[in-house]
Amino acid sequence: MSGPGWLLRVLGGLPKPTKRPSPDDEPPRPLSRDRVGDYLLSRGYRFVVDDDGDLTGTWDGSRFWFLLLGEQNEILQVRGRWHRSLPLEQRAAVGLAVNDWNRERIWPKAYVREEEGVLALYSEVSSDFEPGATDLQLAQLVACGLGTGVQMFTALDGLLPRDDTPPADLPDN
Repeated sequence: MSGPGWLLRVLGGLPKPTKRPSPDDEPPRPLSRDRVGDYLLSRGYRFVVDDDGDLTGTWDGSRFWFLLLGEQNEILQVRGRWHRSLPLEQRAAVGLAVNDWNRERIWPKAYVREEEGVLALYSEVSSDFEPGATDLQLAQLVACGLGTGVQMFTALDGLLPRDDTPPADLPDN
């Protein structure tokens, strides 16, 4: 029988490949605020612990939090809040932009909330690490949360008008 290796395996012509242990394999360990903080420090990131005990810092001007959620702090969430606030009148435009983002991409989850009379835009990437996380898994989630959050805020910055920008239907003076 000839053909691609995967086809031969499916049809029973080749044995399944065996997983060889890698020197990078490590057992998962429980998450903790200290462990997340140690990782951030190892990357040279600056952050503080806020009044709620959460790790937080700014990336490209936007605030990000590293939250441990769940009954045993097994869920790590990287949550970002865009540095801009938008007027309530832009709710429809913001909703369309956020829906487009969520429809076309897996990460981050995007949503908008009303806070103190303005709209605030958030990004979230979460993962459940109930059995624990390896250092590589922790690094991947933090990189994904920060990278895609900053990417989303940058993309929406070009789409959503600033407060000092006149609406498109009014002529410039």
